[in-house]
Parts: sequence; structure tokens; C-alpha cells
Amino acid sequence: MPTTASSPKHSTALEQGGAPTHALGDVTASDSTLRCFLHGLPGVDTVGLEARAASLGTRSIKTTAKAYAIDLAISMVDLTTLEGADTPGKVRALGVKAVHPDPTDRTTPTTAAVCVYPDMVATAKEAVAGSGVKVASVATAFPAGRAALGVKLADVRDAVAAGADEIDMVIDRGAFLAGHYLKVYDEIVAVKEASGAARLKVIFETGELSTYDNIRRASWLGMLAGADFIKTSTGKVAVNATPSNTLLMLEAVRDFRAQTGVQVGVKPAGGIRTTKDAVKFLVLVNETAGADWLDNHWFRFGASSLLNDLLMQRQKLATGRYSGPDYVTVD
Repeated sequence: MPTTASSPKHSTALEQGGAPTHALGDVTASDSTLRCFLHGLPGVDTVGLEARAASLGTRSIKTTAKAYAIDLAISMVDLTTLEGADTPGKVRALGVKAVHPDPTDRTTPTTAAVCVYPDMVATAKEAVAGSGVKVASVATAFPAGRAALGVKLADVRDAVAAGADEIDMVIDRGAFLAGHYLKVYDEIVAVKEASGAARLKVIFETGELSTYDNIRRASWLGMLAGADFIKTSTGKVAVNATPSNTLLMLEAVRDFRAQTGVQVGVKPAGGIRTTKDAVKFLVLVNETAGADWLDNHWFRFGASSLLNDLLMQRQKLATGRYSGPDYVTVD
């Protein structure tokens, strides 16, 4: 049975000033060296990337493997509510669902985490206490990221003080698209330092980066700055996680570990709604990064409605009957 966050912790060492130390540390010495490195990365073959993602998406798996894949996917879900109308009652209910996704079947794995706004962290923490389910919090002026660095860091510190185990930050896309890579790097380093022991997921908002080359550069930039996870999206724009952009990010974490020895996780978020979708992404992970990433310490789904479909498909495999949407709670 998949376990929750059982793997060794991220191995990146931090210098006294908060800057990560790894084999590629010299490339962040200045704006010019960082720009040279990022623009020296191989260009993305768009046709080849999309063809490979489509090809891997056609893979079929046997029934026994599907049962395992469903449980694995459930254990990888960051069950998320990020709405202005979130209430303590809704967050508590979400926490209960994360701990016991199917109250009628206690063999169902817990989800990896509950993801909420900073002001709901304490409520979520109480709801999942003792379960092993993590509490993640979006921060840094999510989802736009349009705030002064001091405001962003205060946002992070508030979430950590309330008990957040993980921080999901958004990069300054405006700065990145303007080519101010060192500014983005320094901001990630500062947020990492403010996060303390909490693991840091760095959100690129891939739908706003326009090109695959930019997604590759953002992936390397985030990892160079000490991200524990790189994450596709906020779920708040039209284009979120896709097989192609996730495949590209999986290639990046694979290659980064090969060069530095540091393993970084990947989190596609937004638009992944069905068991079929989730299985396609798991195939991408296995065939691109490898089995070392098939664990919720290194791969997550940012989702809300996905869990319900996984539960319905799990019930169908167990009983031969499709229970339908009334079988699961409405978030």
C-alpha cells in the first residue's frame, strides 16, 4: 500500500545566506552567468515533445496494475480548496475527507496533503492531526504573485507559524518573462529560507510562460534556487497541467538529479479530473523520470474533483458496480 511522505527528505544543503549548494552553484553567481546557463539549455522540440506525451498517453495497464495505480494516485493527491468563500467548516470537511477518502472502506489510502490559504492552515492542521496527511499552504500573494517581497515573505511566515508542512509559492512571471532571472532566483531563495522546515513547491503558471523553452528554463531556475517541488500551475488560468508540460518538467528533474545528485519533485495541478488522466500522468512519471518518483514524496496531483473519480473507479474494481457521483461527497 502506498505510504504518505515516507521517503528521505530533500538533500539540498543551504549555505548560511540561504543559497542552495549543489554542483551547478556557480551558474547563479551573477545575472549574466544565470542567463547564459538558462539560454544555453537545449531548445525544446515541440513536435517531438507533444508526440511522446501523446504516445505515452495511449499506454494501457492491466486490471491488477490499475488497482495499484488508483491507490497510488489517491496517495498523491493534494486535496485543494482555494476559494474566497472557503469557511472553517468546509476546510474541516476537506481534512476529514483527506484522512478517510472513503468512510466505508478504511483500506483506502489517505491523500498526501490538504492545500489551503494561509488563514485556514490552523483549521486544516487540526482536522488532519495524527493522520500523516500534510497541510500545504499557497503563499506569496497567490495566484498572481503581484506584491512586494516583504509582503510575500510575511505571507509565508504566517503560514509556517500556523503549522504548514509545505508552502506552494508562485514565481513573479512578469520578472521571468522580462528576463530578470536573478530576481526570480533570489526571491525563491528568500522564500525557501522563510519556509524553514516546510517543503517548498515553486509554481510557474506554465499557461502564462508561452513557450516550452520558457517552461524548461523556469524548471531549472526553480531547482537551482532550492525548490523541493516544481509545480505547473495555480489552477486559476485557462491552461494548467498538460501531459506535454509535465513531461518536460519530468525530464528537467531527471536531468537535474543526474547533474547534481539532488532529487526534486513534480506537481501537475489544474485540469486533471479523471482516473484515466491520472494514470496517464503516472505512466509519464515512470517512463520519463523513473520509479524513484512514483511516491507521494516526489510526485503530487494538485486537484479537488480528481479524488472523487478515483474513489468511484476504486469501488467499481472492488465490487464490479459503478456507484456514480452520489457515492462520494461533494467538496
